[in-house]
Amino acid sequence: MRSFKEIKKHYDFTEGDEVRLSSISGVMSENVDEAMDALDSWILGTKETARFFADEGRRTRVFGAHRKWFLDLFCGKYDQQYYERLIRIGQTHVRVSVEAHYMNRAINILRSCCIDILNRSVEDPEERTRMLISVEKILDINLDIITSSYIEEELRTYSKAYRVKNALVTFSEGFSQTMNLVLVIALIGLTLGVVGLFVFDVHKLVTGNLEHGIITALGSMLILWVMIELMNTEIAHLKGGKFHISVFVGVALVTIIRETMIATLKKESPETIYYLIAAILVIGVVYWLVTRTEERNR
Repeated sequence: MRSFKEIKKHYDFTEGDEVRLSSISGVMSENVDEAMDALDSWILGTKETARFFADEGRRTRVFGAHRKWFLDLFCGKYDQQYYERLIRIGQTHVRVSVEAHYMNRAINILRSCCIDILNRSVEDPEERTRMLISVEKILDINLDIITSSYIEEELRTYSKAYRVKNALVTFSEGFSQTMNLVLVIALIGLTLGVVGLFVFDVHKLVTGNLEHGIITALGSMLILWVMIELMNTEIAHLKGGKFHISVFVGVALVTIIRETMIATLKKESPETIYYLIAAILVIGVVYWLVTRTEERNR
């Protein structure tokens, strides 16, 4: 199944859509009974589905889940947890042998209800149109993910090859998450080490050569700043954001700058200084090209 980020991109589901859906959550909460009555009436009026809800306890539990799912359409927060909830809905439907056709019909009923509610509640026709488009998007996204999870669950049930492939993918994802955890722990350890280096340089600044202490402390501070950027990048990556190579190039650039500053203080040979300056120029150009490409791809 495609990632949630990719699905939202294909439906052109933007932050503006999230804001609009969140802004009508109050209206939809006030009219949720109307939407649920329309859905429940169809379910109980259809012979095939009515049999499934003969038990009153099951009917109460499932209808309550329908209400929660409907209100979540307008929660304004559509993250990985929201995506996983939709996948579980599809998997549950497969386990209890609910055909995808009934999900399609349920979405169709709720779509009509949302249109009626917005037509009554929003006077500005342009704003109403934008809200209707956002509602259409989130309903289509829900239907896409739930029906896709239907297909995957059925494949998992009936195809041995798919089960093996799914097990490999699950293992790979778990291994990747473990490696991300190791990377975060390593970054924390390195950041603490840089903090120690900065403290050591500040101590030398206070007790030793003032000029040398300022330069080395400044270099350590630059490395600490880059380490913080690395941590922020990894955290954003774990939350589903893009991985920025420019941060790693920045680490190399700052490191060479620090070495150049220290080499100058130690009065190293001119050739060494020239090599370091050339390295700064090369890495600086690479950094500029990488950051420019990342900005273009945003």
